[in-house]
Amino acid sequence: MANIASAKKAHRASLRRRTFNLRRAKAMKDAVKRISKLIAAKDGKGATATLPALYKAIDKAAKGGTIKRNTAARMKSRISKRIRAIIS
Repeated sequence: MANIASAKKAHRASLRRRTFNLRRAKAMKDAVKRISKLIAAKDGKGATATLPALYKAIDKAAKGGTIKRNTAARMKSRISKRIRAIIS
């Protein structure tokens, strides 16, 4: 356990950041799972309708530093590619 006041404060801050990061990661993973189920069911309209929610969750995670920007771009690209394959 930290003895110095600044170390205690840093520990509290890291716990707070961890909470936010977990929350963002969970929202992102849930959105990915939701759209993946729609893609597996070949529901192009439903997948297209939930795409903005997925983009929002991924962008928030990238903005907060939970995931890197290139990872976010790659995830969005791959999901949209899968949706395009179903629609056409």
